[in-house]
Amino acid sequence: MHDDTDKEPAWSLQQSTARYQVDGWGAPYFSIADNGNVAVCPDPEQGVSLDLCELVEHLKARGLALPLLIRFSDIVRHRIKRLNEAFQKAIAEYEYTGIYRGVFPVKVNQQRRLVEEIVEAGRPFAFGLEAGSKPELLIALATMQDVGGLVICNGYKDLKYIETALLAQRFGKTVIVVLERLEELDLVLKASEKTGIRPILGVRSKLSAKGVGRWKASAGDRAKFGLTSAEIVEVADRLAQCEMLDCLQLLHFHIGSQISSIIPIKNAMQEASNIYVELAKMGCKMGYLDVGGGLAIDYDGSKTDFHASKNYTILEYAMDVVSHIGEACSKAGVPHPTLVTESGRAIAAHHSVLVFEVVGENTVRFGKPKEPSPQAHRLLQELYETYQGILPKNVQESWHDASQAKEEAQSLFKYGYLSLRERAQVERLYWNCSEKIAATLRRVRFVPEELHDLEQALSSIYYCNFSLFQSAPDIWAIDQLFPIMPIHRLAEEPTVSARLADLTCDSDGIIDHFIDVEDERRTLDVHPLKSDESYYLGMFLNGAYQEILGDLHNLFGDTNAVHVALSQEERYKIQHVIKGDSIDEVLRYVQYDPEQMVEAVRRQAERAVSAGGLTNQQMRLLMQHYEEALRSYTYLTEE
Repeated sequence: MHDDTDKEPAWSLQQSTARYQVDGWGAPYFSIADNGNVAVCPDPEQGVSLDLCELVEHLKARGLALPLLIRFSDIVRHRIKRLNEAFQKAIAEYEYTGIYRGVFPVKVNQQRRLVEEIVEAGRPFAFGLEAGSKPELLIALATMQDVGGLVICNGYKDLKYIETALLAQRFGKTVIVVLERLEELDLVLKASEKTGIRPILGVRSKLSAKGVGRWKASAGDRAKFGLTSAEIVEVADRLAQCEMLDCLQLLHFHIGSQISSIIPIKNAMQEASNIYVELAKMGCKMGYLDVGGGLAIDYDGSKTDFHASKNYTILEYAMDVVSHIGEACSKAGVPHPTLVTESGRAIAAHHSVLVFEVVGENTVRFGKPKEPSPQAHRLLQELYETYQGILPKNVQESWHDASQAKEEAQSLFKYGYLSLRERAQVERLYWNCSEKIAATLRRVRFVPEELHDLEQALSSIYYCNFSLFQSAPDIWAIDQLFPIMPIHRLAEEPTVSARLADLTCDSDGIIDHFIDVEDERRTLDVHPLKSDESYYLGMFLNGAYQEILGDLHNLFGDTNAVHVALSQEERYKIQHVIKGDSIDEVLRYVQYDPEQMVEAVRRQAERAVSAGGLTNQQMRLLMQHYEEALRSYTYLTEE
């Protein structure tokens, strides 16, 4: 009877879930289904799941080529609802007499369909918009059409910006102009006199409390925006002189984006609450406290204060905001204000998934080495002995021996004492040793620091059909971590360690930092490619900032994008399809005229035909390819 007890257990879905930290960053929207595909649950309250891989195949069948950005409208709706419910619960818990009215910062993602979906989803909660520039103000005024709709005006302002904001108050909107520099007060007074409209004003305070992580410099004395305590007092005094002190109604602060720890938020709330109370005591008609952005999301699923994570929940965040301002106002006898947050990342990040295909690989496999002949060079003999003697107890010593042999071979070759063939044999044996050492390290408890990067050195490169600079520029710019994983074959063990290279010719167009429960990983575990099957990877939580920050490196343009919503009739429906840029469109961005380009190539082709370099048939084929390419997607497409 055959005994299977010694066999290793089959790879499980639970192991894939743990390997890619899905429960940590993905819940409640993303999980792994029983068939080994990523499942998307856009609205956890409905409990309907979609198979992401099947959805991608369906969209490809409709003619949408990868890379493909899939936006789930119901996730946006759920994020807004979840944020509002957290504040409503905190307000009830602390018997807070004010209300909560969040705003979405348009700068986080200005795509029209998304902003419209946010306005619609936020309508039951009187959710507003925040504009950080004149173009964004124009977006907010056109999109936020509800009477009483809240619009917060931040950023640099000129006279026409402020006049537009004041006039928009006549639409029945609540448009609040936040003073971020002292000079803006003069513009506001001038605009008010010109339009005959009294403004609703806010001041942005430079708190001494700072956030944590990459954006902690957003606060403090040297922050880009905001007024010092002395400047805030000066604004109040000047408004009082103009009999406009009642116009100052909002206090705003911002201590940074993606605040991974709750402690800085507590400290900032304590300081801001005192400033708010003091302004009320000075006679300002205070009614709003805008705590800015900073509500983090857990990119790596570790639930820590690591810069790519957070150590608090949305409810804990809401409780701290409500309790601090409520306690300070109650103690001073000041009415509780309307609370405003500018939580953009926490609303938009989850809804967007970039799916792209692996189109090739660079995998070096050295195989088992052959024993050198007795006449072989001394270095080959020594390296082969090193290879044979690699054991868990001597991996570091073996590494030193192999590295020394490689360096000596390079030196001997440089001075002509080693042939090219012998050098190649030494290098191959060196990599054989490296592979065996890496495999041995998996059986040891302690890995020496100098061997930490060995797995990356031996990793494969998977070439992927997307542009890092267009679709995930923050990976290149600030080493942002995004969850990346296969969207299928998750019932199989991922046996390949790989880095991901994009289509650009830039050496920076490679992803070699990935999420891990402890710090970061330098490679991603993926599956071996199959010649007869597409291999899809998904990049998750990239709905904030990435689209608008993307550039045209190598002239790779916007990707195809679709908006998917749940539907009772067909489980889901495709609400909107936004075609990605074609080559002629991106060429026009950089001042090329495609028609003139066609004509220039045609003239050269005709000269070549006249000179006998091209046949008429070859010329027709060239021009056909050239003109078809101009109209095609900027990314690789299937034939």
